[in-house]
Amino acid sequence: MRGPVRWVLWDVKDTLLKVRRSVGEQYCSEAERAGLKLPAAQVETAFRQAYRQISRLFPNYGRAQVRDTFAQCGVDDPALLDRLANNLYHNFSGPENWEVFPDSNRTLKFCTALGLKQGVVSNSDKRLEGILRGCGLLTHFSFLLTSEEAGVAKPDPGIFTQALVRCGVPASSVVHVGDHYVNDYLISRSLDCHGHLDVPPQHRLQSLDELPARLKLDAD
Repeated sequence: MRGPVRWVLWDVKDTLLKVRRSVGEQYCSEAERAGLKLPAAQVETAFRQAYRQISRLFPNYGRAQVRDTFAQCGVDDPALLDRLANNLYHNFSGPENWEVFPDSNRTLKFCTALGLKQGVVSNSDKRLEGILRGCGLLTHFSFLLTSEEAGVAKPDPGIFTQALVRCGVPASSVVHVGDHYVNDYLISRSLDCHGHLDVPPQHRLQSLDELPARLKLDAD
């Protein structure tokens, strides 16, 4: 028998907030400041390739991914690669480049009002705390667990296992909310020994505003 919900764990990027402009656009803007002209589509493709390659080796984003993105676009000056990587790393450290979804803050407040504790499980690094603080969301969470700190990244179940230890309750008393079918839904569900080939309607949200009412049913 499933226990009542006591914790809500959150993914962050594309669940609670998003980048204001595409990665390709922001990387191109930084390249232009350095005197380079690169097509945004090429940079976006290179970024995704670099992300896939580096995330297999290192469980967090970082300067290496930025360097590899520009290297795939033909930039071969080591000093320039370092400068681009450092600038973009810091650009994504603050709230200026992030946009909070309109339903995020009120949904987090509703969850707290229901007596639920909340935490974060995110494929990110130490910048996350500053981003959430700058976006006005940090106070909602009892803990943040990044892939950098955990040493493993979603979809490795190890990061969720560490999060459950912090929650101190059985997995059946924890809900995870995220946007990615594999990284968020399948892996978190697998830890509770209940998996589905497709996401059933009762596990889908058209808006975060739908979440509190569903959680209230499970918390009672």
